[in-house]
Amino acid sequence: MPGALHGHIVLVSGAAGGLGAAAAMACAEAGATVVLLGRKLAPLNRVYDAVKAVGPEPVLYPLDLEGATPDDHDQLAQAIQAEFGRLDGLLHCAAEFKGLTPLLHTDPADFARAVHVDLTARWWLTQACLPLLMKAAAGAAVFVLDDPARTSGAFWGGYGLAQAGQAALVGMLQAELGETGPRISGLRPGPMRTGLRARAYQANADREARPPGEYAAACVELLSPAGAAWRGRVREVSAV
Repeated sequence: MPGALHGHIVLVSGAAGGLGAAAAMACAEAGATVVLLGRKLAPLNRVYDAVKAVGPEPVLYPLDLEGATPDDHDQLAQAIQAEFGRLDGLLHCAAEFKGLTPLLHTDPADFARAVHVDLTARWWLTQACLPLLMKAAAGAAVFVLDDPARTSGAFWGGYGLAQAGQAALVGMLQAELGETGPRISGLRPGPMRTGLRARAYQANADREARPPGEYAAACVELLSPAGAAWRGRVREVSAV
């Protein structure tokens, strides 16, 4: 979608991951200045170089969502405010999943970490960025979600519960913001060949999974004005 995000400022969390990196590239190719948010600086630097080669120079912002406090999220929002004065798009790709484990035997810290990174931290980041999204002409926040038919089943633990919480958050937050506020939507891609999925499926037997890049265009669409039809809704996307 060349030019779909021309002049936009887009924050991508989990920008060093599979879909996060592919989406950051696609947003830059569509004309956006991308703020790359991630936990580790080395892989973020590699994404930075790739994004810079195809679009406007991005911005690096290393942040570990597991340990970040609400104040840390506010500082990020203040930095974006000082640099750009607004935020046009927020794409949540960061996720935490250790693997399939019976709830009875799940380490309490692993359970809490999954719920926090996959739900609480996403909300904290959204909450901090909402005033910036309100300053944009058509601000949009997009939550990348997993398939509830799968993750509500046995052994998905805190990760699965967080997916259900996020799906509810999309509609709840949009109802509060109304038709004139920032657009809130969800993106439910098909199976992706990522490190997260490899913790639940054997890679050599997982023939359904597709490269994350096949879903990057859907991220751009939902962040752009073309995503208005998905206000308060979750869009399911099959591989190209």
